Amino acid sequence: MKIFLFAPVLRHGSFNKKLIRIAHEIVSNFPEVQAELHEFNEFPMPVYDGDLETTEGIPDGVKSLAKKISEADAIIISSPEYNGSMPGPFKNAVDWLSRLNPVPLEGKQICLIGASQGYFAAIKGNFHSRVPLHVLKAYVYPDYFGVAYAQKAFDEKDQLKDPKQKELLQNLLQNFIHYASRTETPFDRLNEFFEEQKHQQHPPQ
Repeated sequence: MKIFLFAPVLRHGSFNKKLIRIAHEIVSNFPEVQAELHEFNEFPMPVYDGDLETTEGIPDGVKSLAKKISEADAIIISSPEYNGSMPGPFKNAVDWLSRLNPVPLEGKQICLIGASQGYFAAIKGNFHSRVPLHVLKAYVYPDYFGVAYAQKAFDEKDQLKDPKQKELLQNLLQNFIHYASRTETPFDRLNEFFEEQKHQQHPPQ
């Protein structure tokens, strides 16, 4: 199973870059998992502009990011929260990715985690990030792990100081990988249920 991990943030000392590296360490130890971690800086892209798309096409950084997403069986993203919402670089990347056909995010299993310097551990940014991902038909894992007061949460080796936090993160990622490894989606099972109900109500004559 191939897992693609990244933090959609550009700052070198980002807390979310620290968190996604820890997540990478964890999932790399899972059996049958090939974990691939990349810096978001590897995928440079301008602010989305329809005129730029018309004249110059899709930027190379967007194409490279799309390729990594397409090749992955599941994606883990550690995103910050900017002013109580989805960070601009993340939303910009999603907007560019939505211009591709097919959209690489469609049908992908995604797990969102995050870190922020406030009390709410980037949870509001997490909620907002789910909306465009759902619109593009990605399957976003319902559970979430967040680090509050991130400026105090990491040690000098960029590891989480609290072992209970790392245990919670490990449990979340383990459950996500187990969930994402299924070949069926929740909608497949729902469709089967409705078909069964329809046949029960109207049996073949």
